[in-house]
Amino acid sequence: MRRFVRGWFLMLAVATTATVAAGQQSGAAPAQGAAPRLVPAFVLRAQVGAPLEFGQVPQGRRRIVSILGGTFEGSGIKGKILPGGADWQIVRADGFTELDTRYTLQTDKGDLVYVQNGGMRHAAPDVMKKLLAGETVDPALVYFRTVPKFETAAPDLQWLARSVFVGTGERYPTEVVIRFWRLE
Repeated sequence: MRRFVRGWFLMLAVATTATVAAGQQSGAAPAQGAAPRLVPAFVLRAQVGAPLEFGQVPQGRRRIVSILGGTFEGSGIKGKILPGGADWQIVRADGFTELDTRYTLQTDKGDLVYVQNGGMRHAAPDVMKKLLAGETVDPALVYFRTVPKFETAAPDLQWLARSVFVGTGERYPTEVVIRFWRLE
């Protein structure tokens, strides 16, 4: 978990440095004390299979959730999620869940995007118990956040690989919905 938290802080530091450097390179003066702005990028709807339960491992309860397919759409980008990805989860005794999700997007133009989406999900114990049992719960009761990294060779999609994103997630029995936001 320490490595996971260090990774989040490192990513935030890199994002801050990159934002300042980009502002300096473009000639724009960085705003004093201004917070970065989040801009909606796209919404992803992934169809998922039943969790494969491995049981207790040293870090917690290991689960793997297969990604069966799905769609994504946003301003200037649209396509499908290719089958074959998965979410490798560690669920702690208190329900706190570490997420390590990897999958491939294919735009409607045929371009491929590899996604590695780390994150976390937690809620009150009774809510997490229902969620982990596959029941529908109100997404507003669950803290579900991700920090994706995108890789692509497509020239028109380099904005994905050259920006920092955050995601807010919702888990349903057979679907995960993630809204991705680009940090400006």
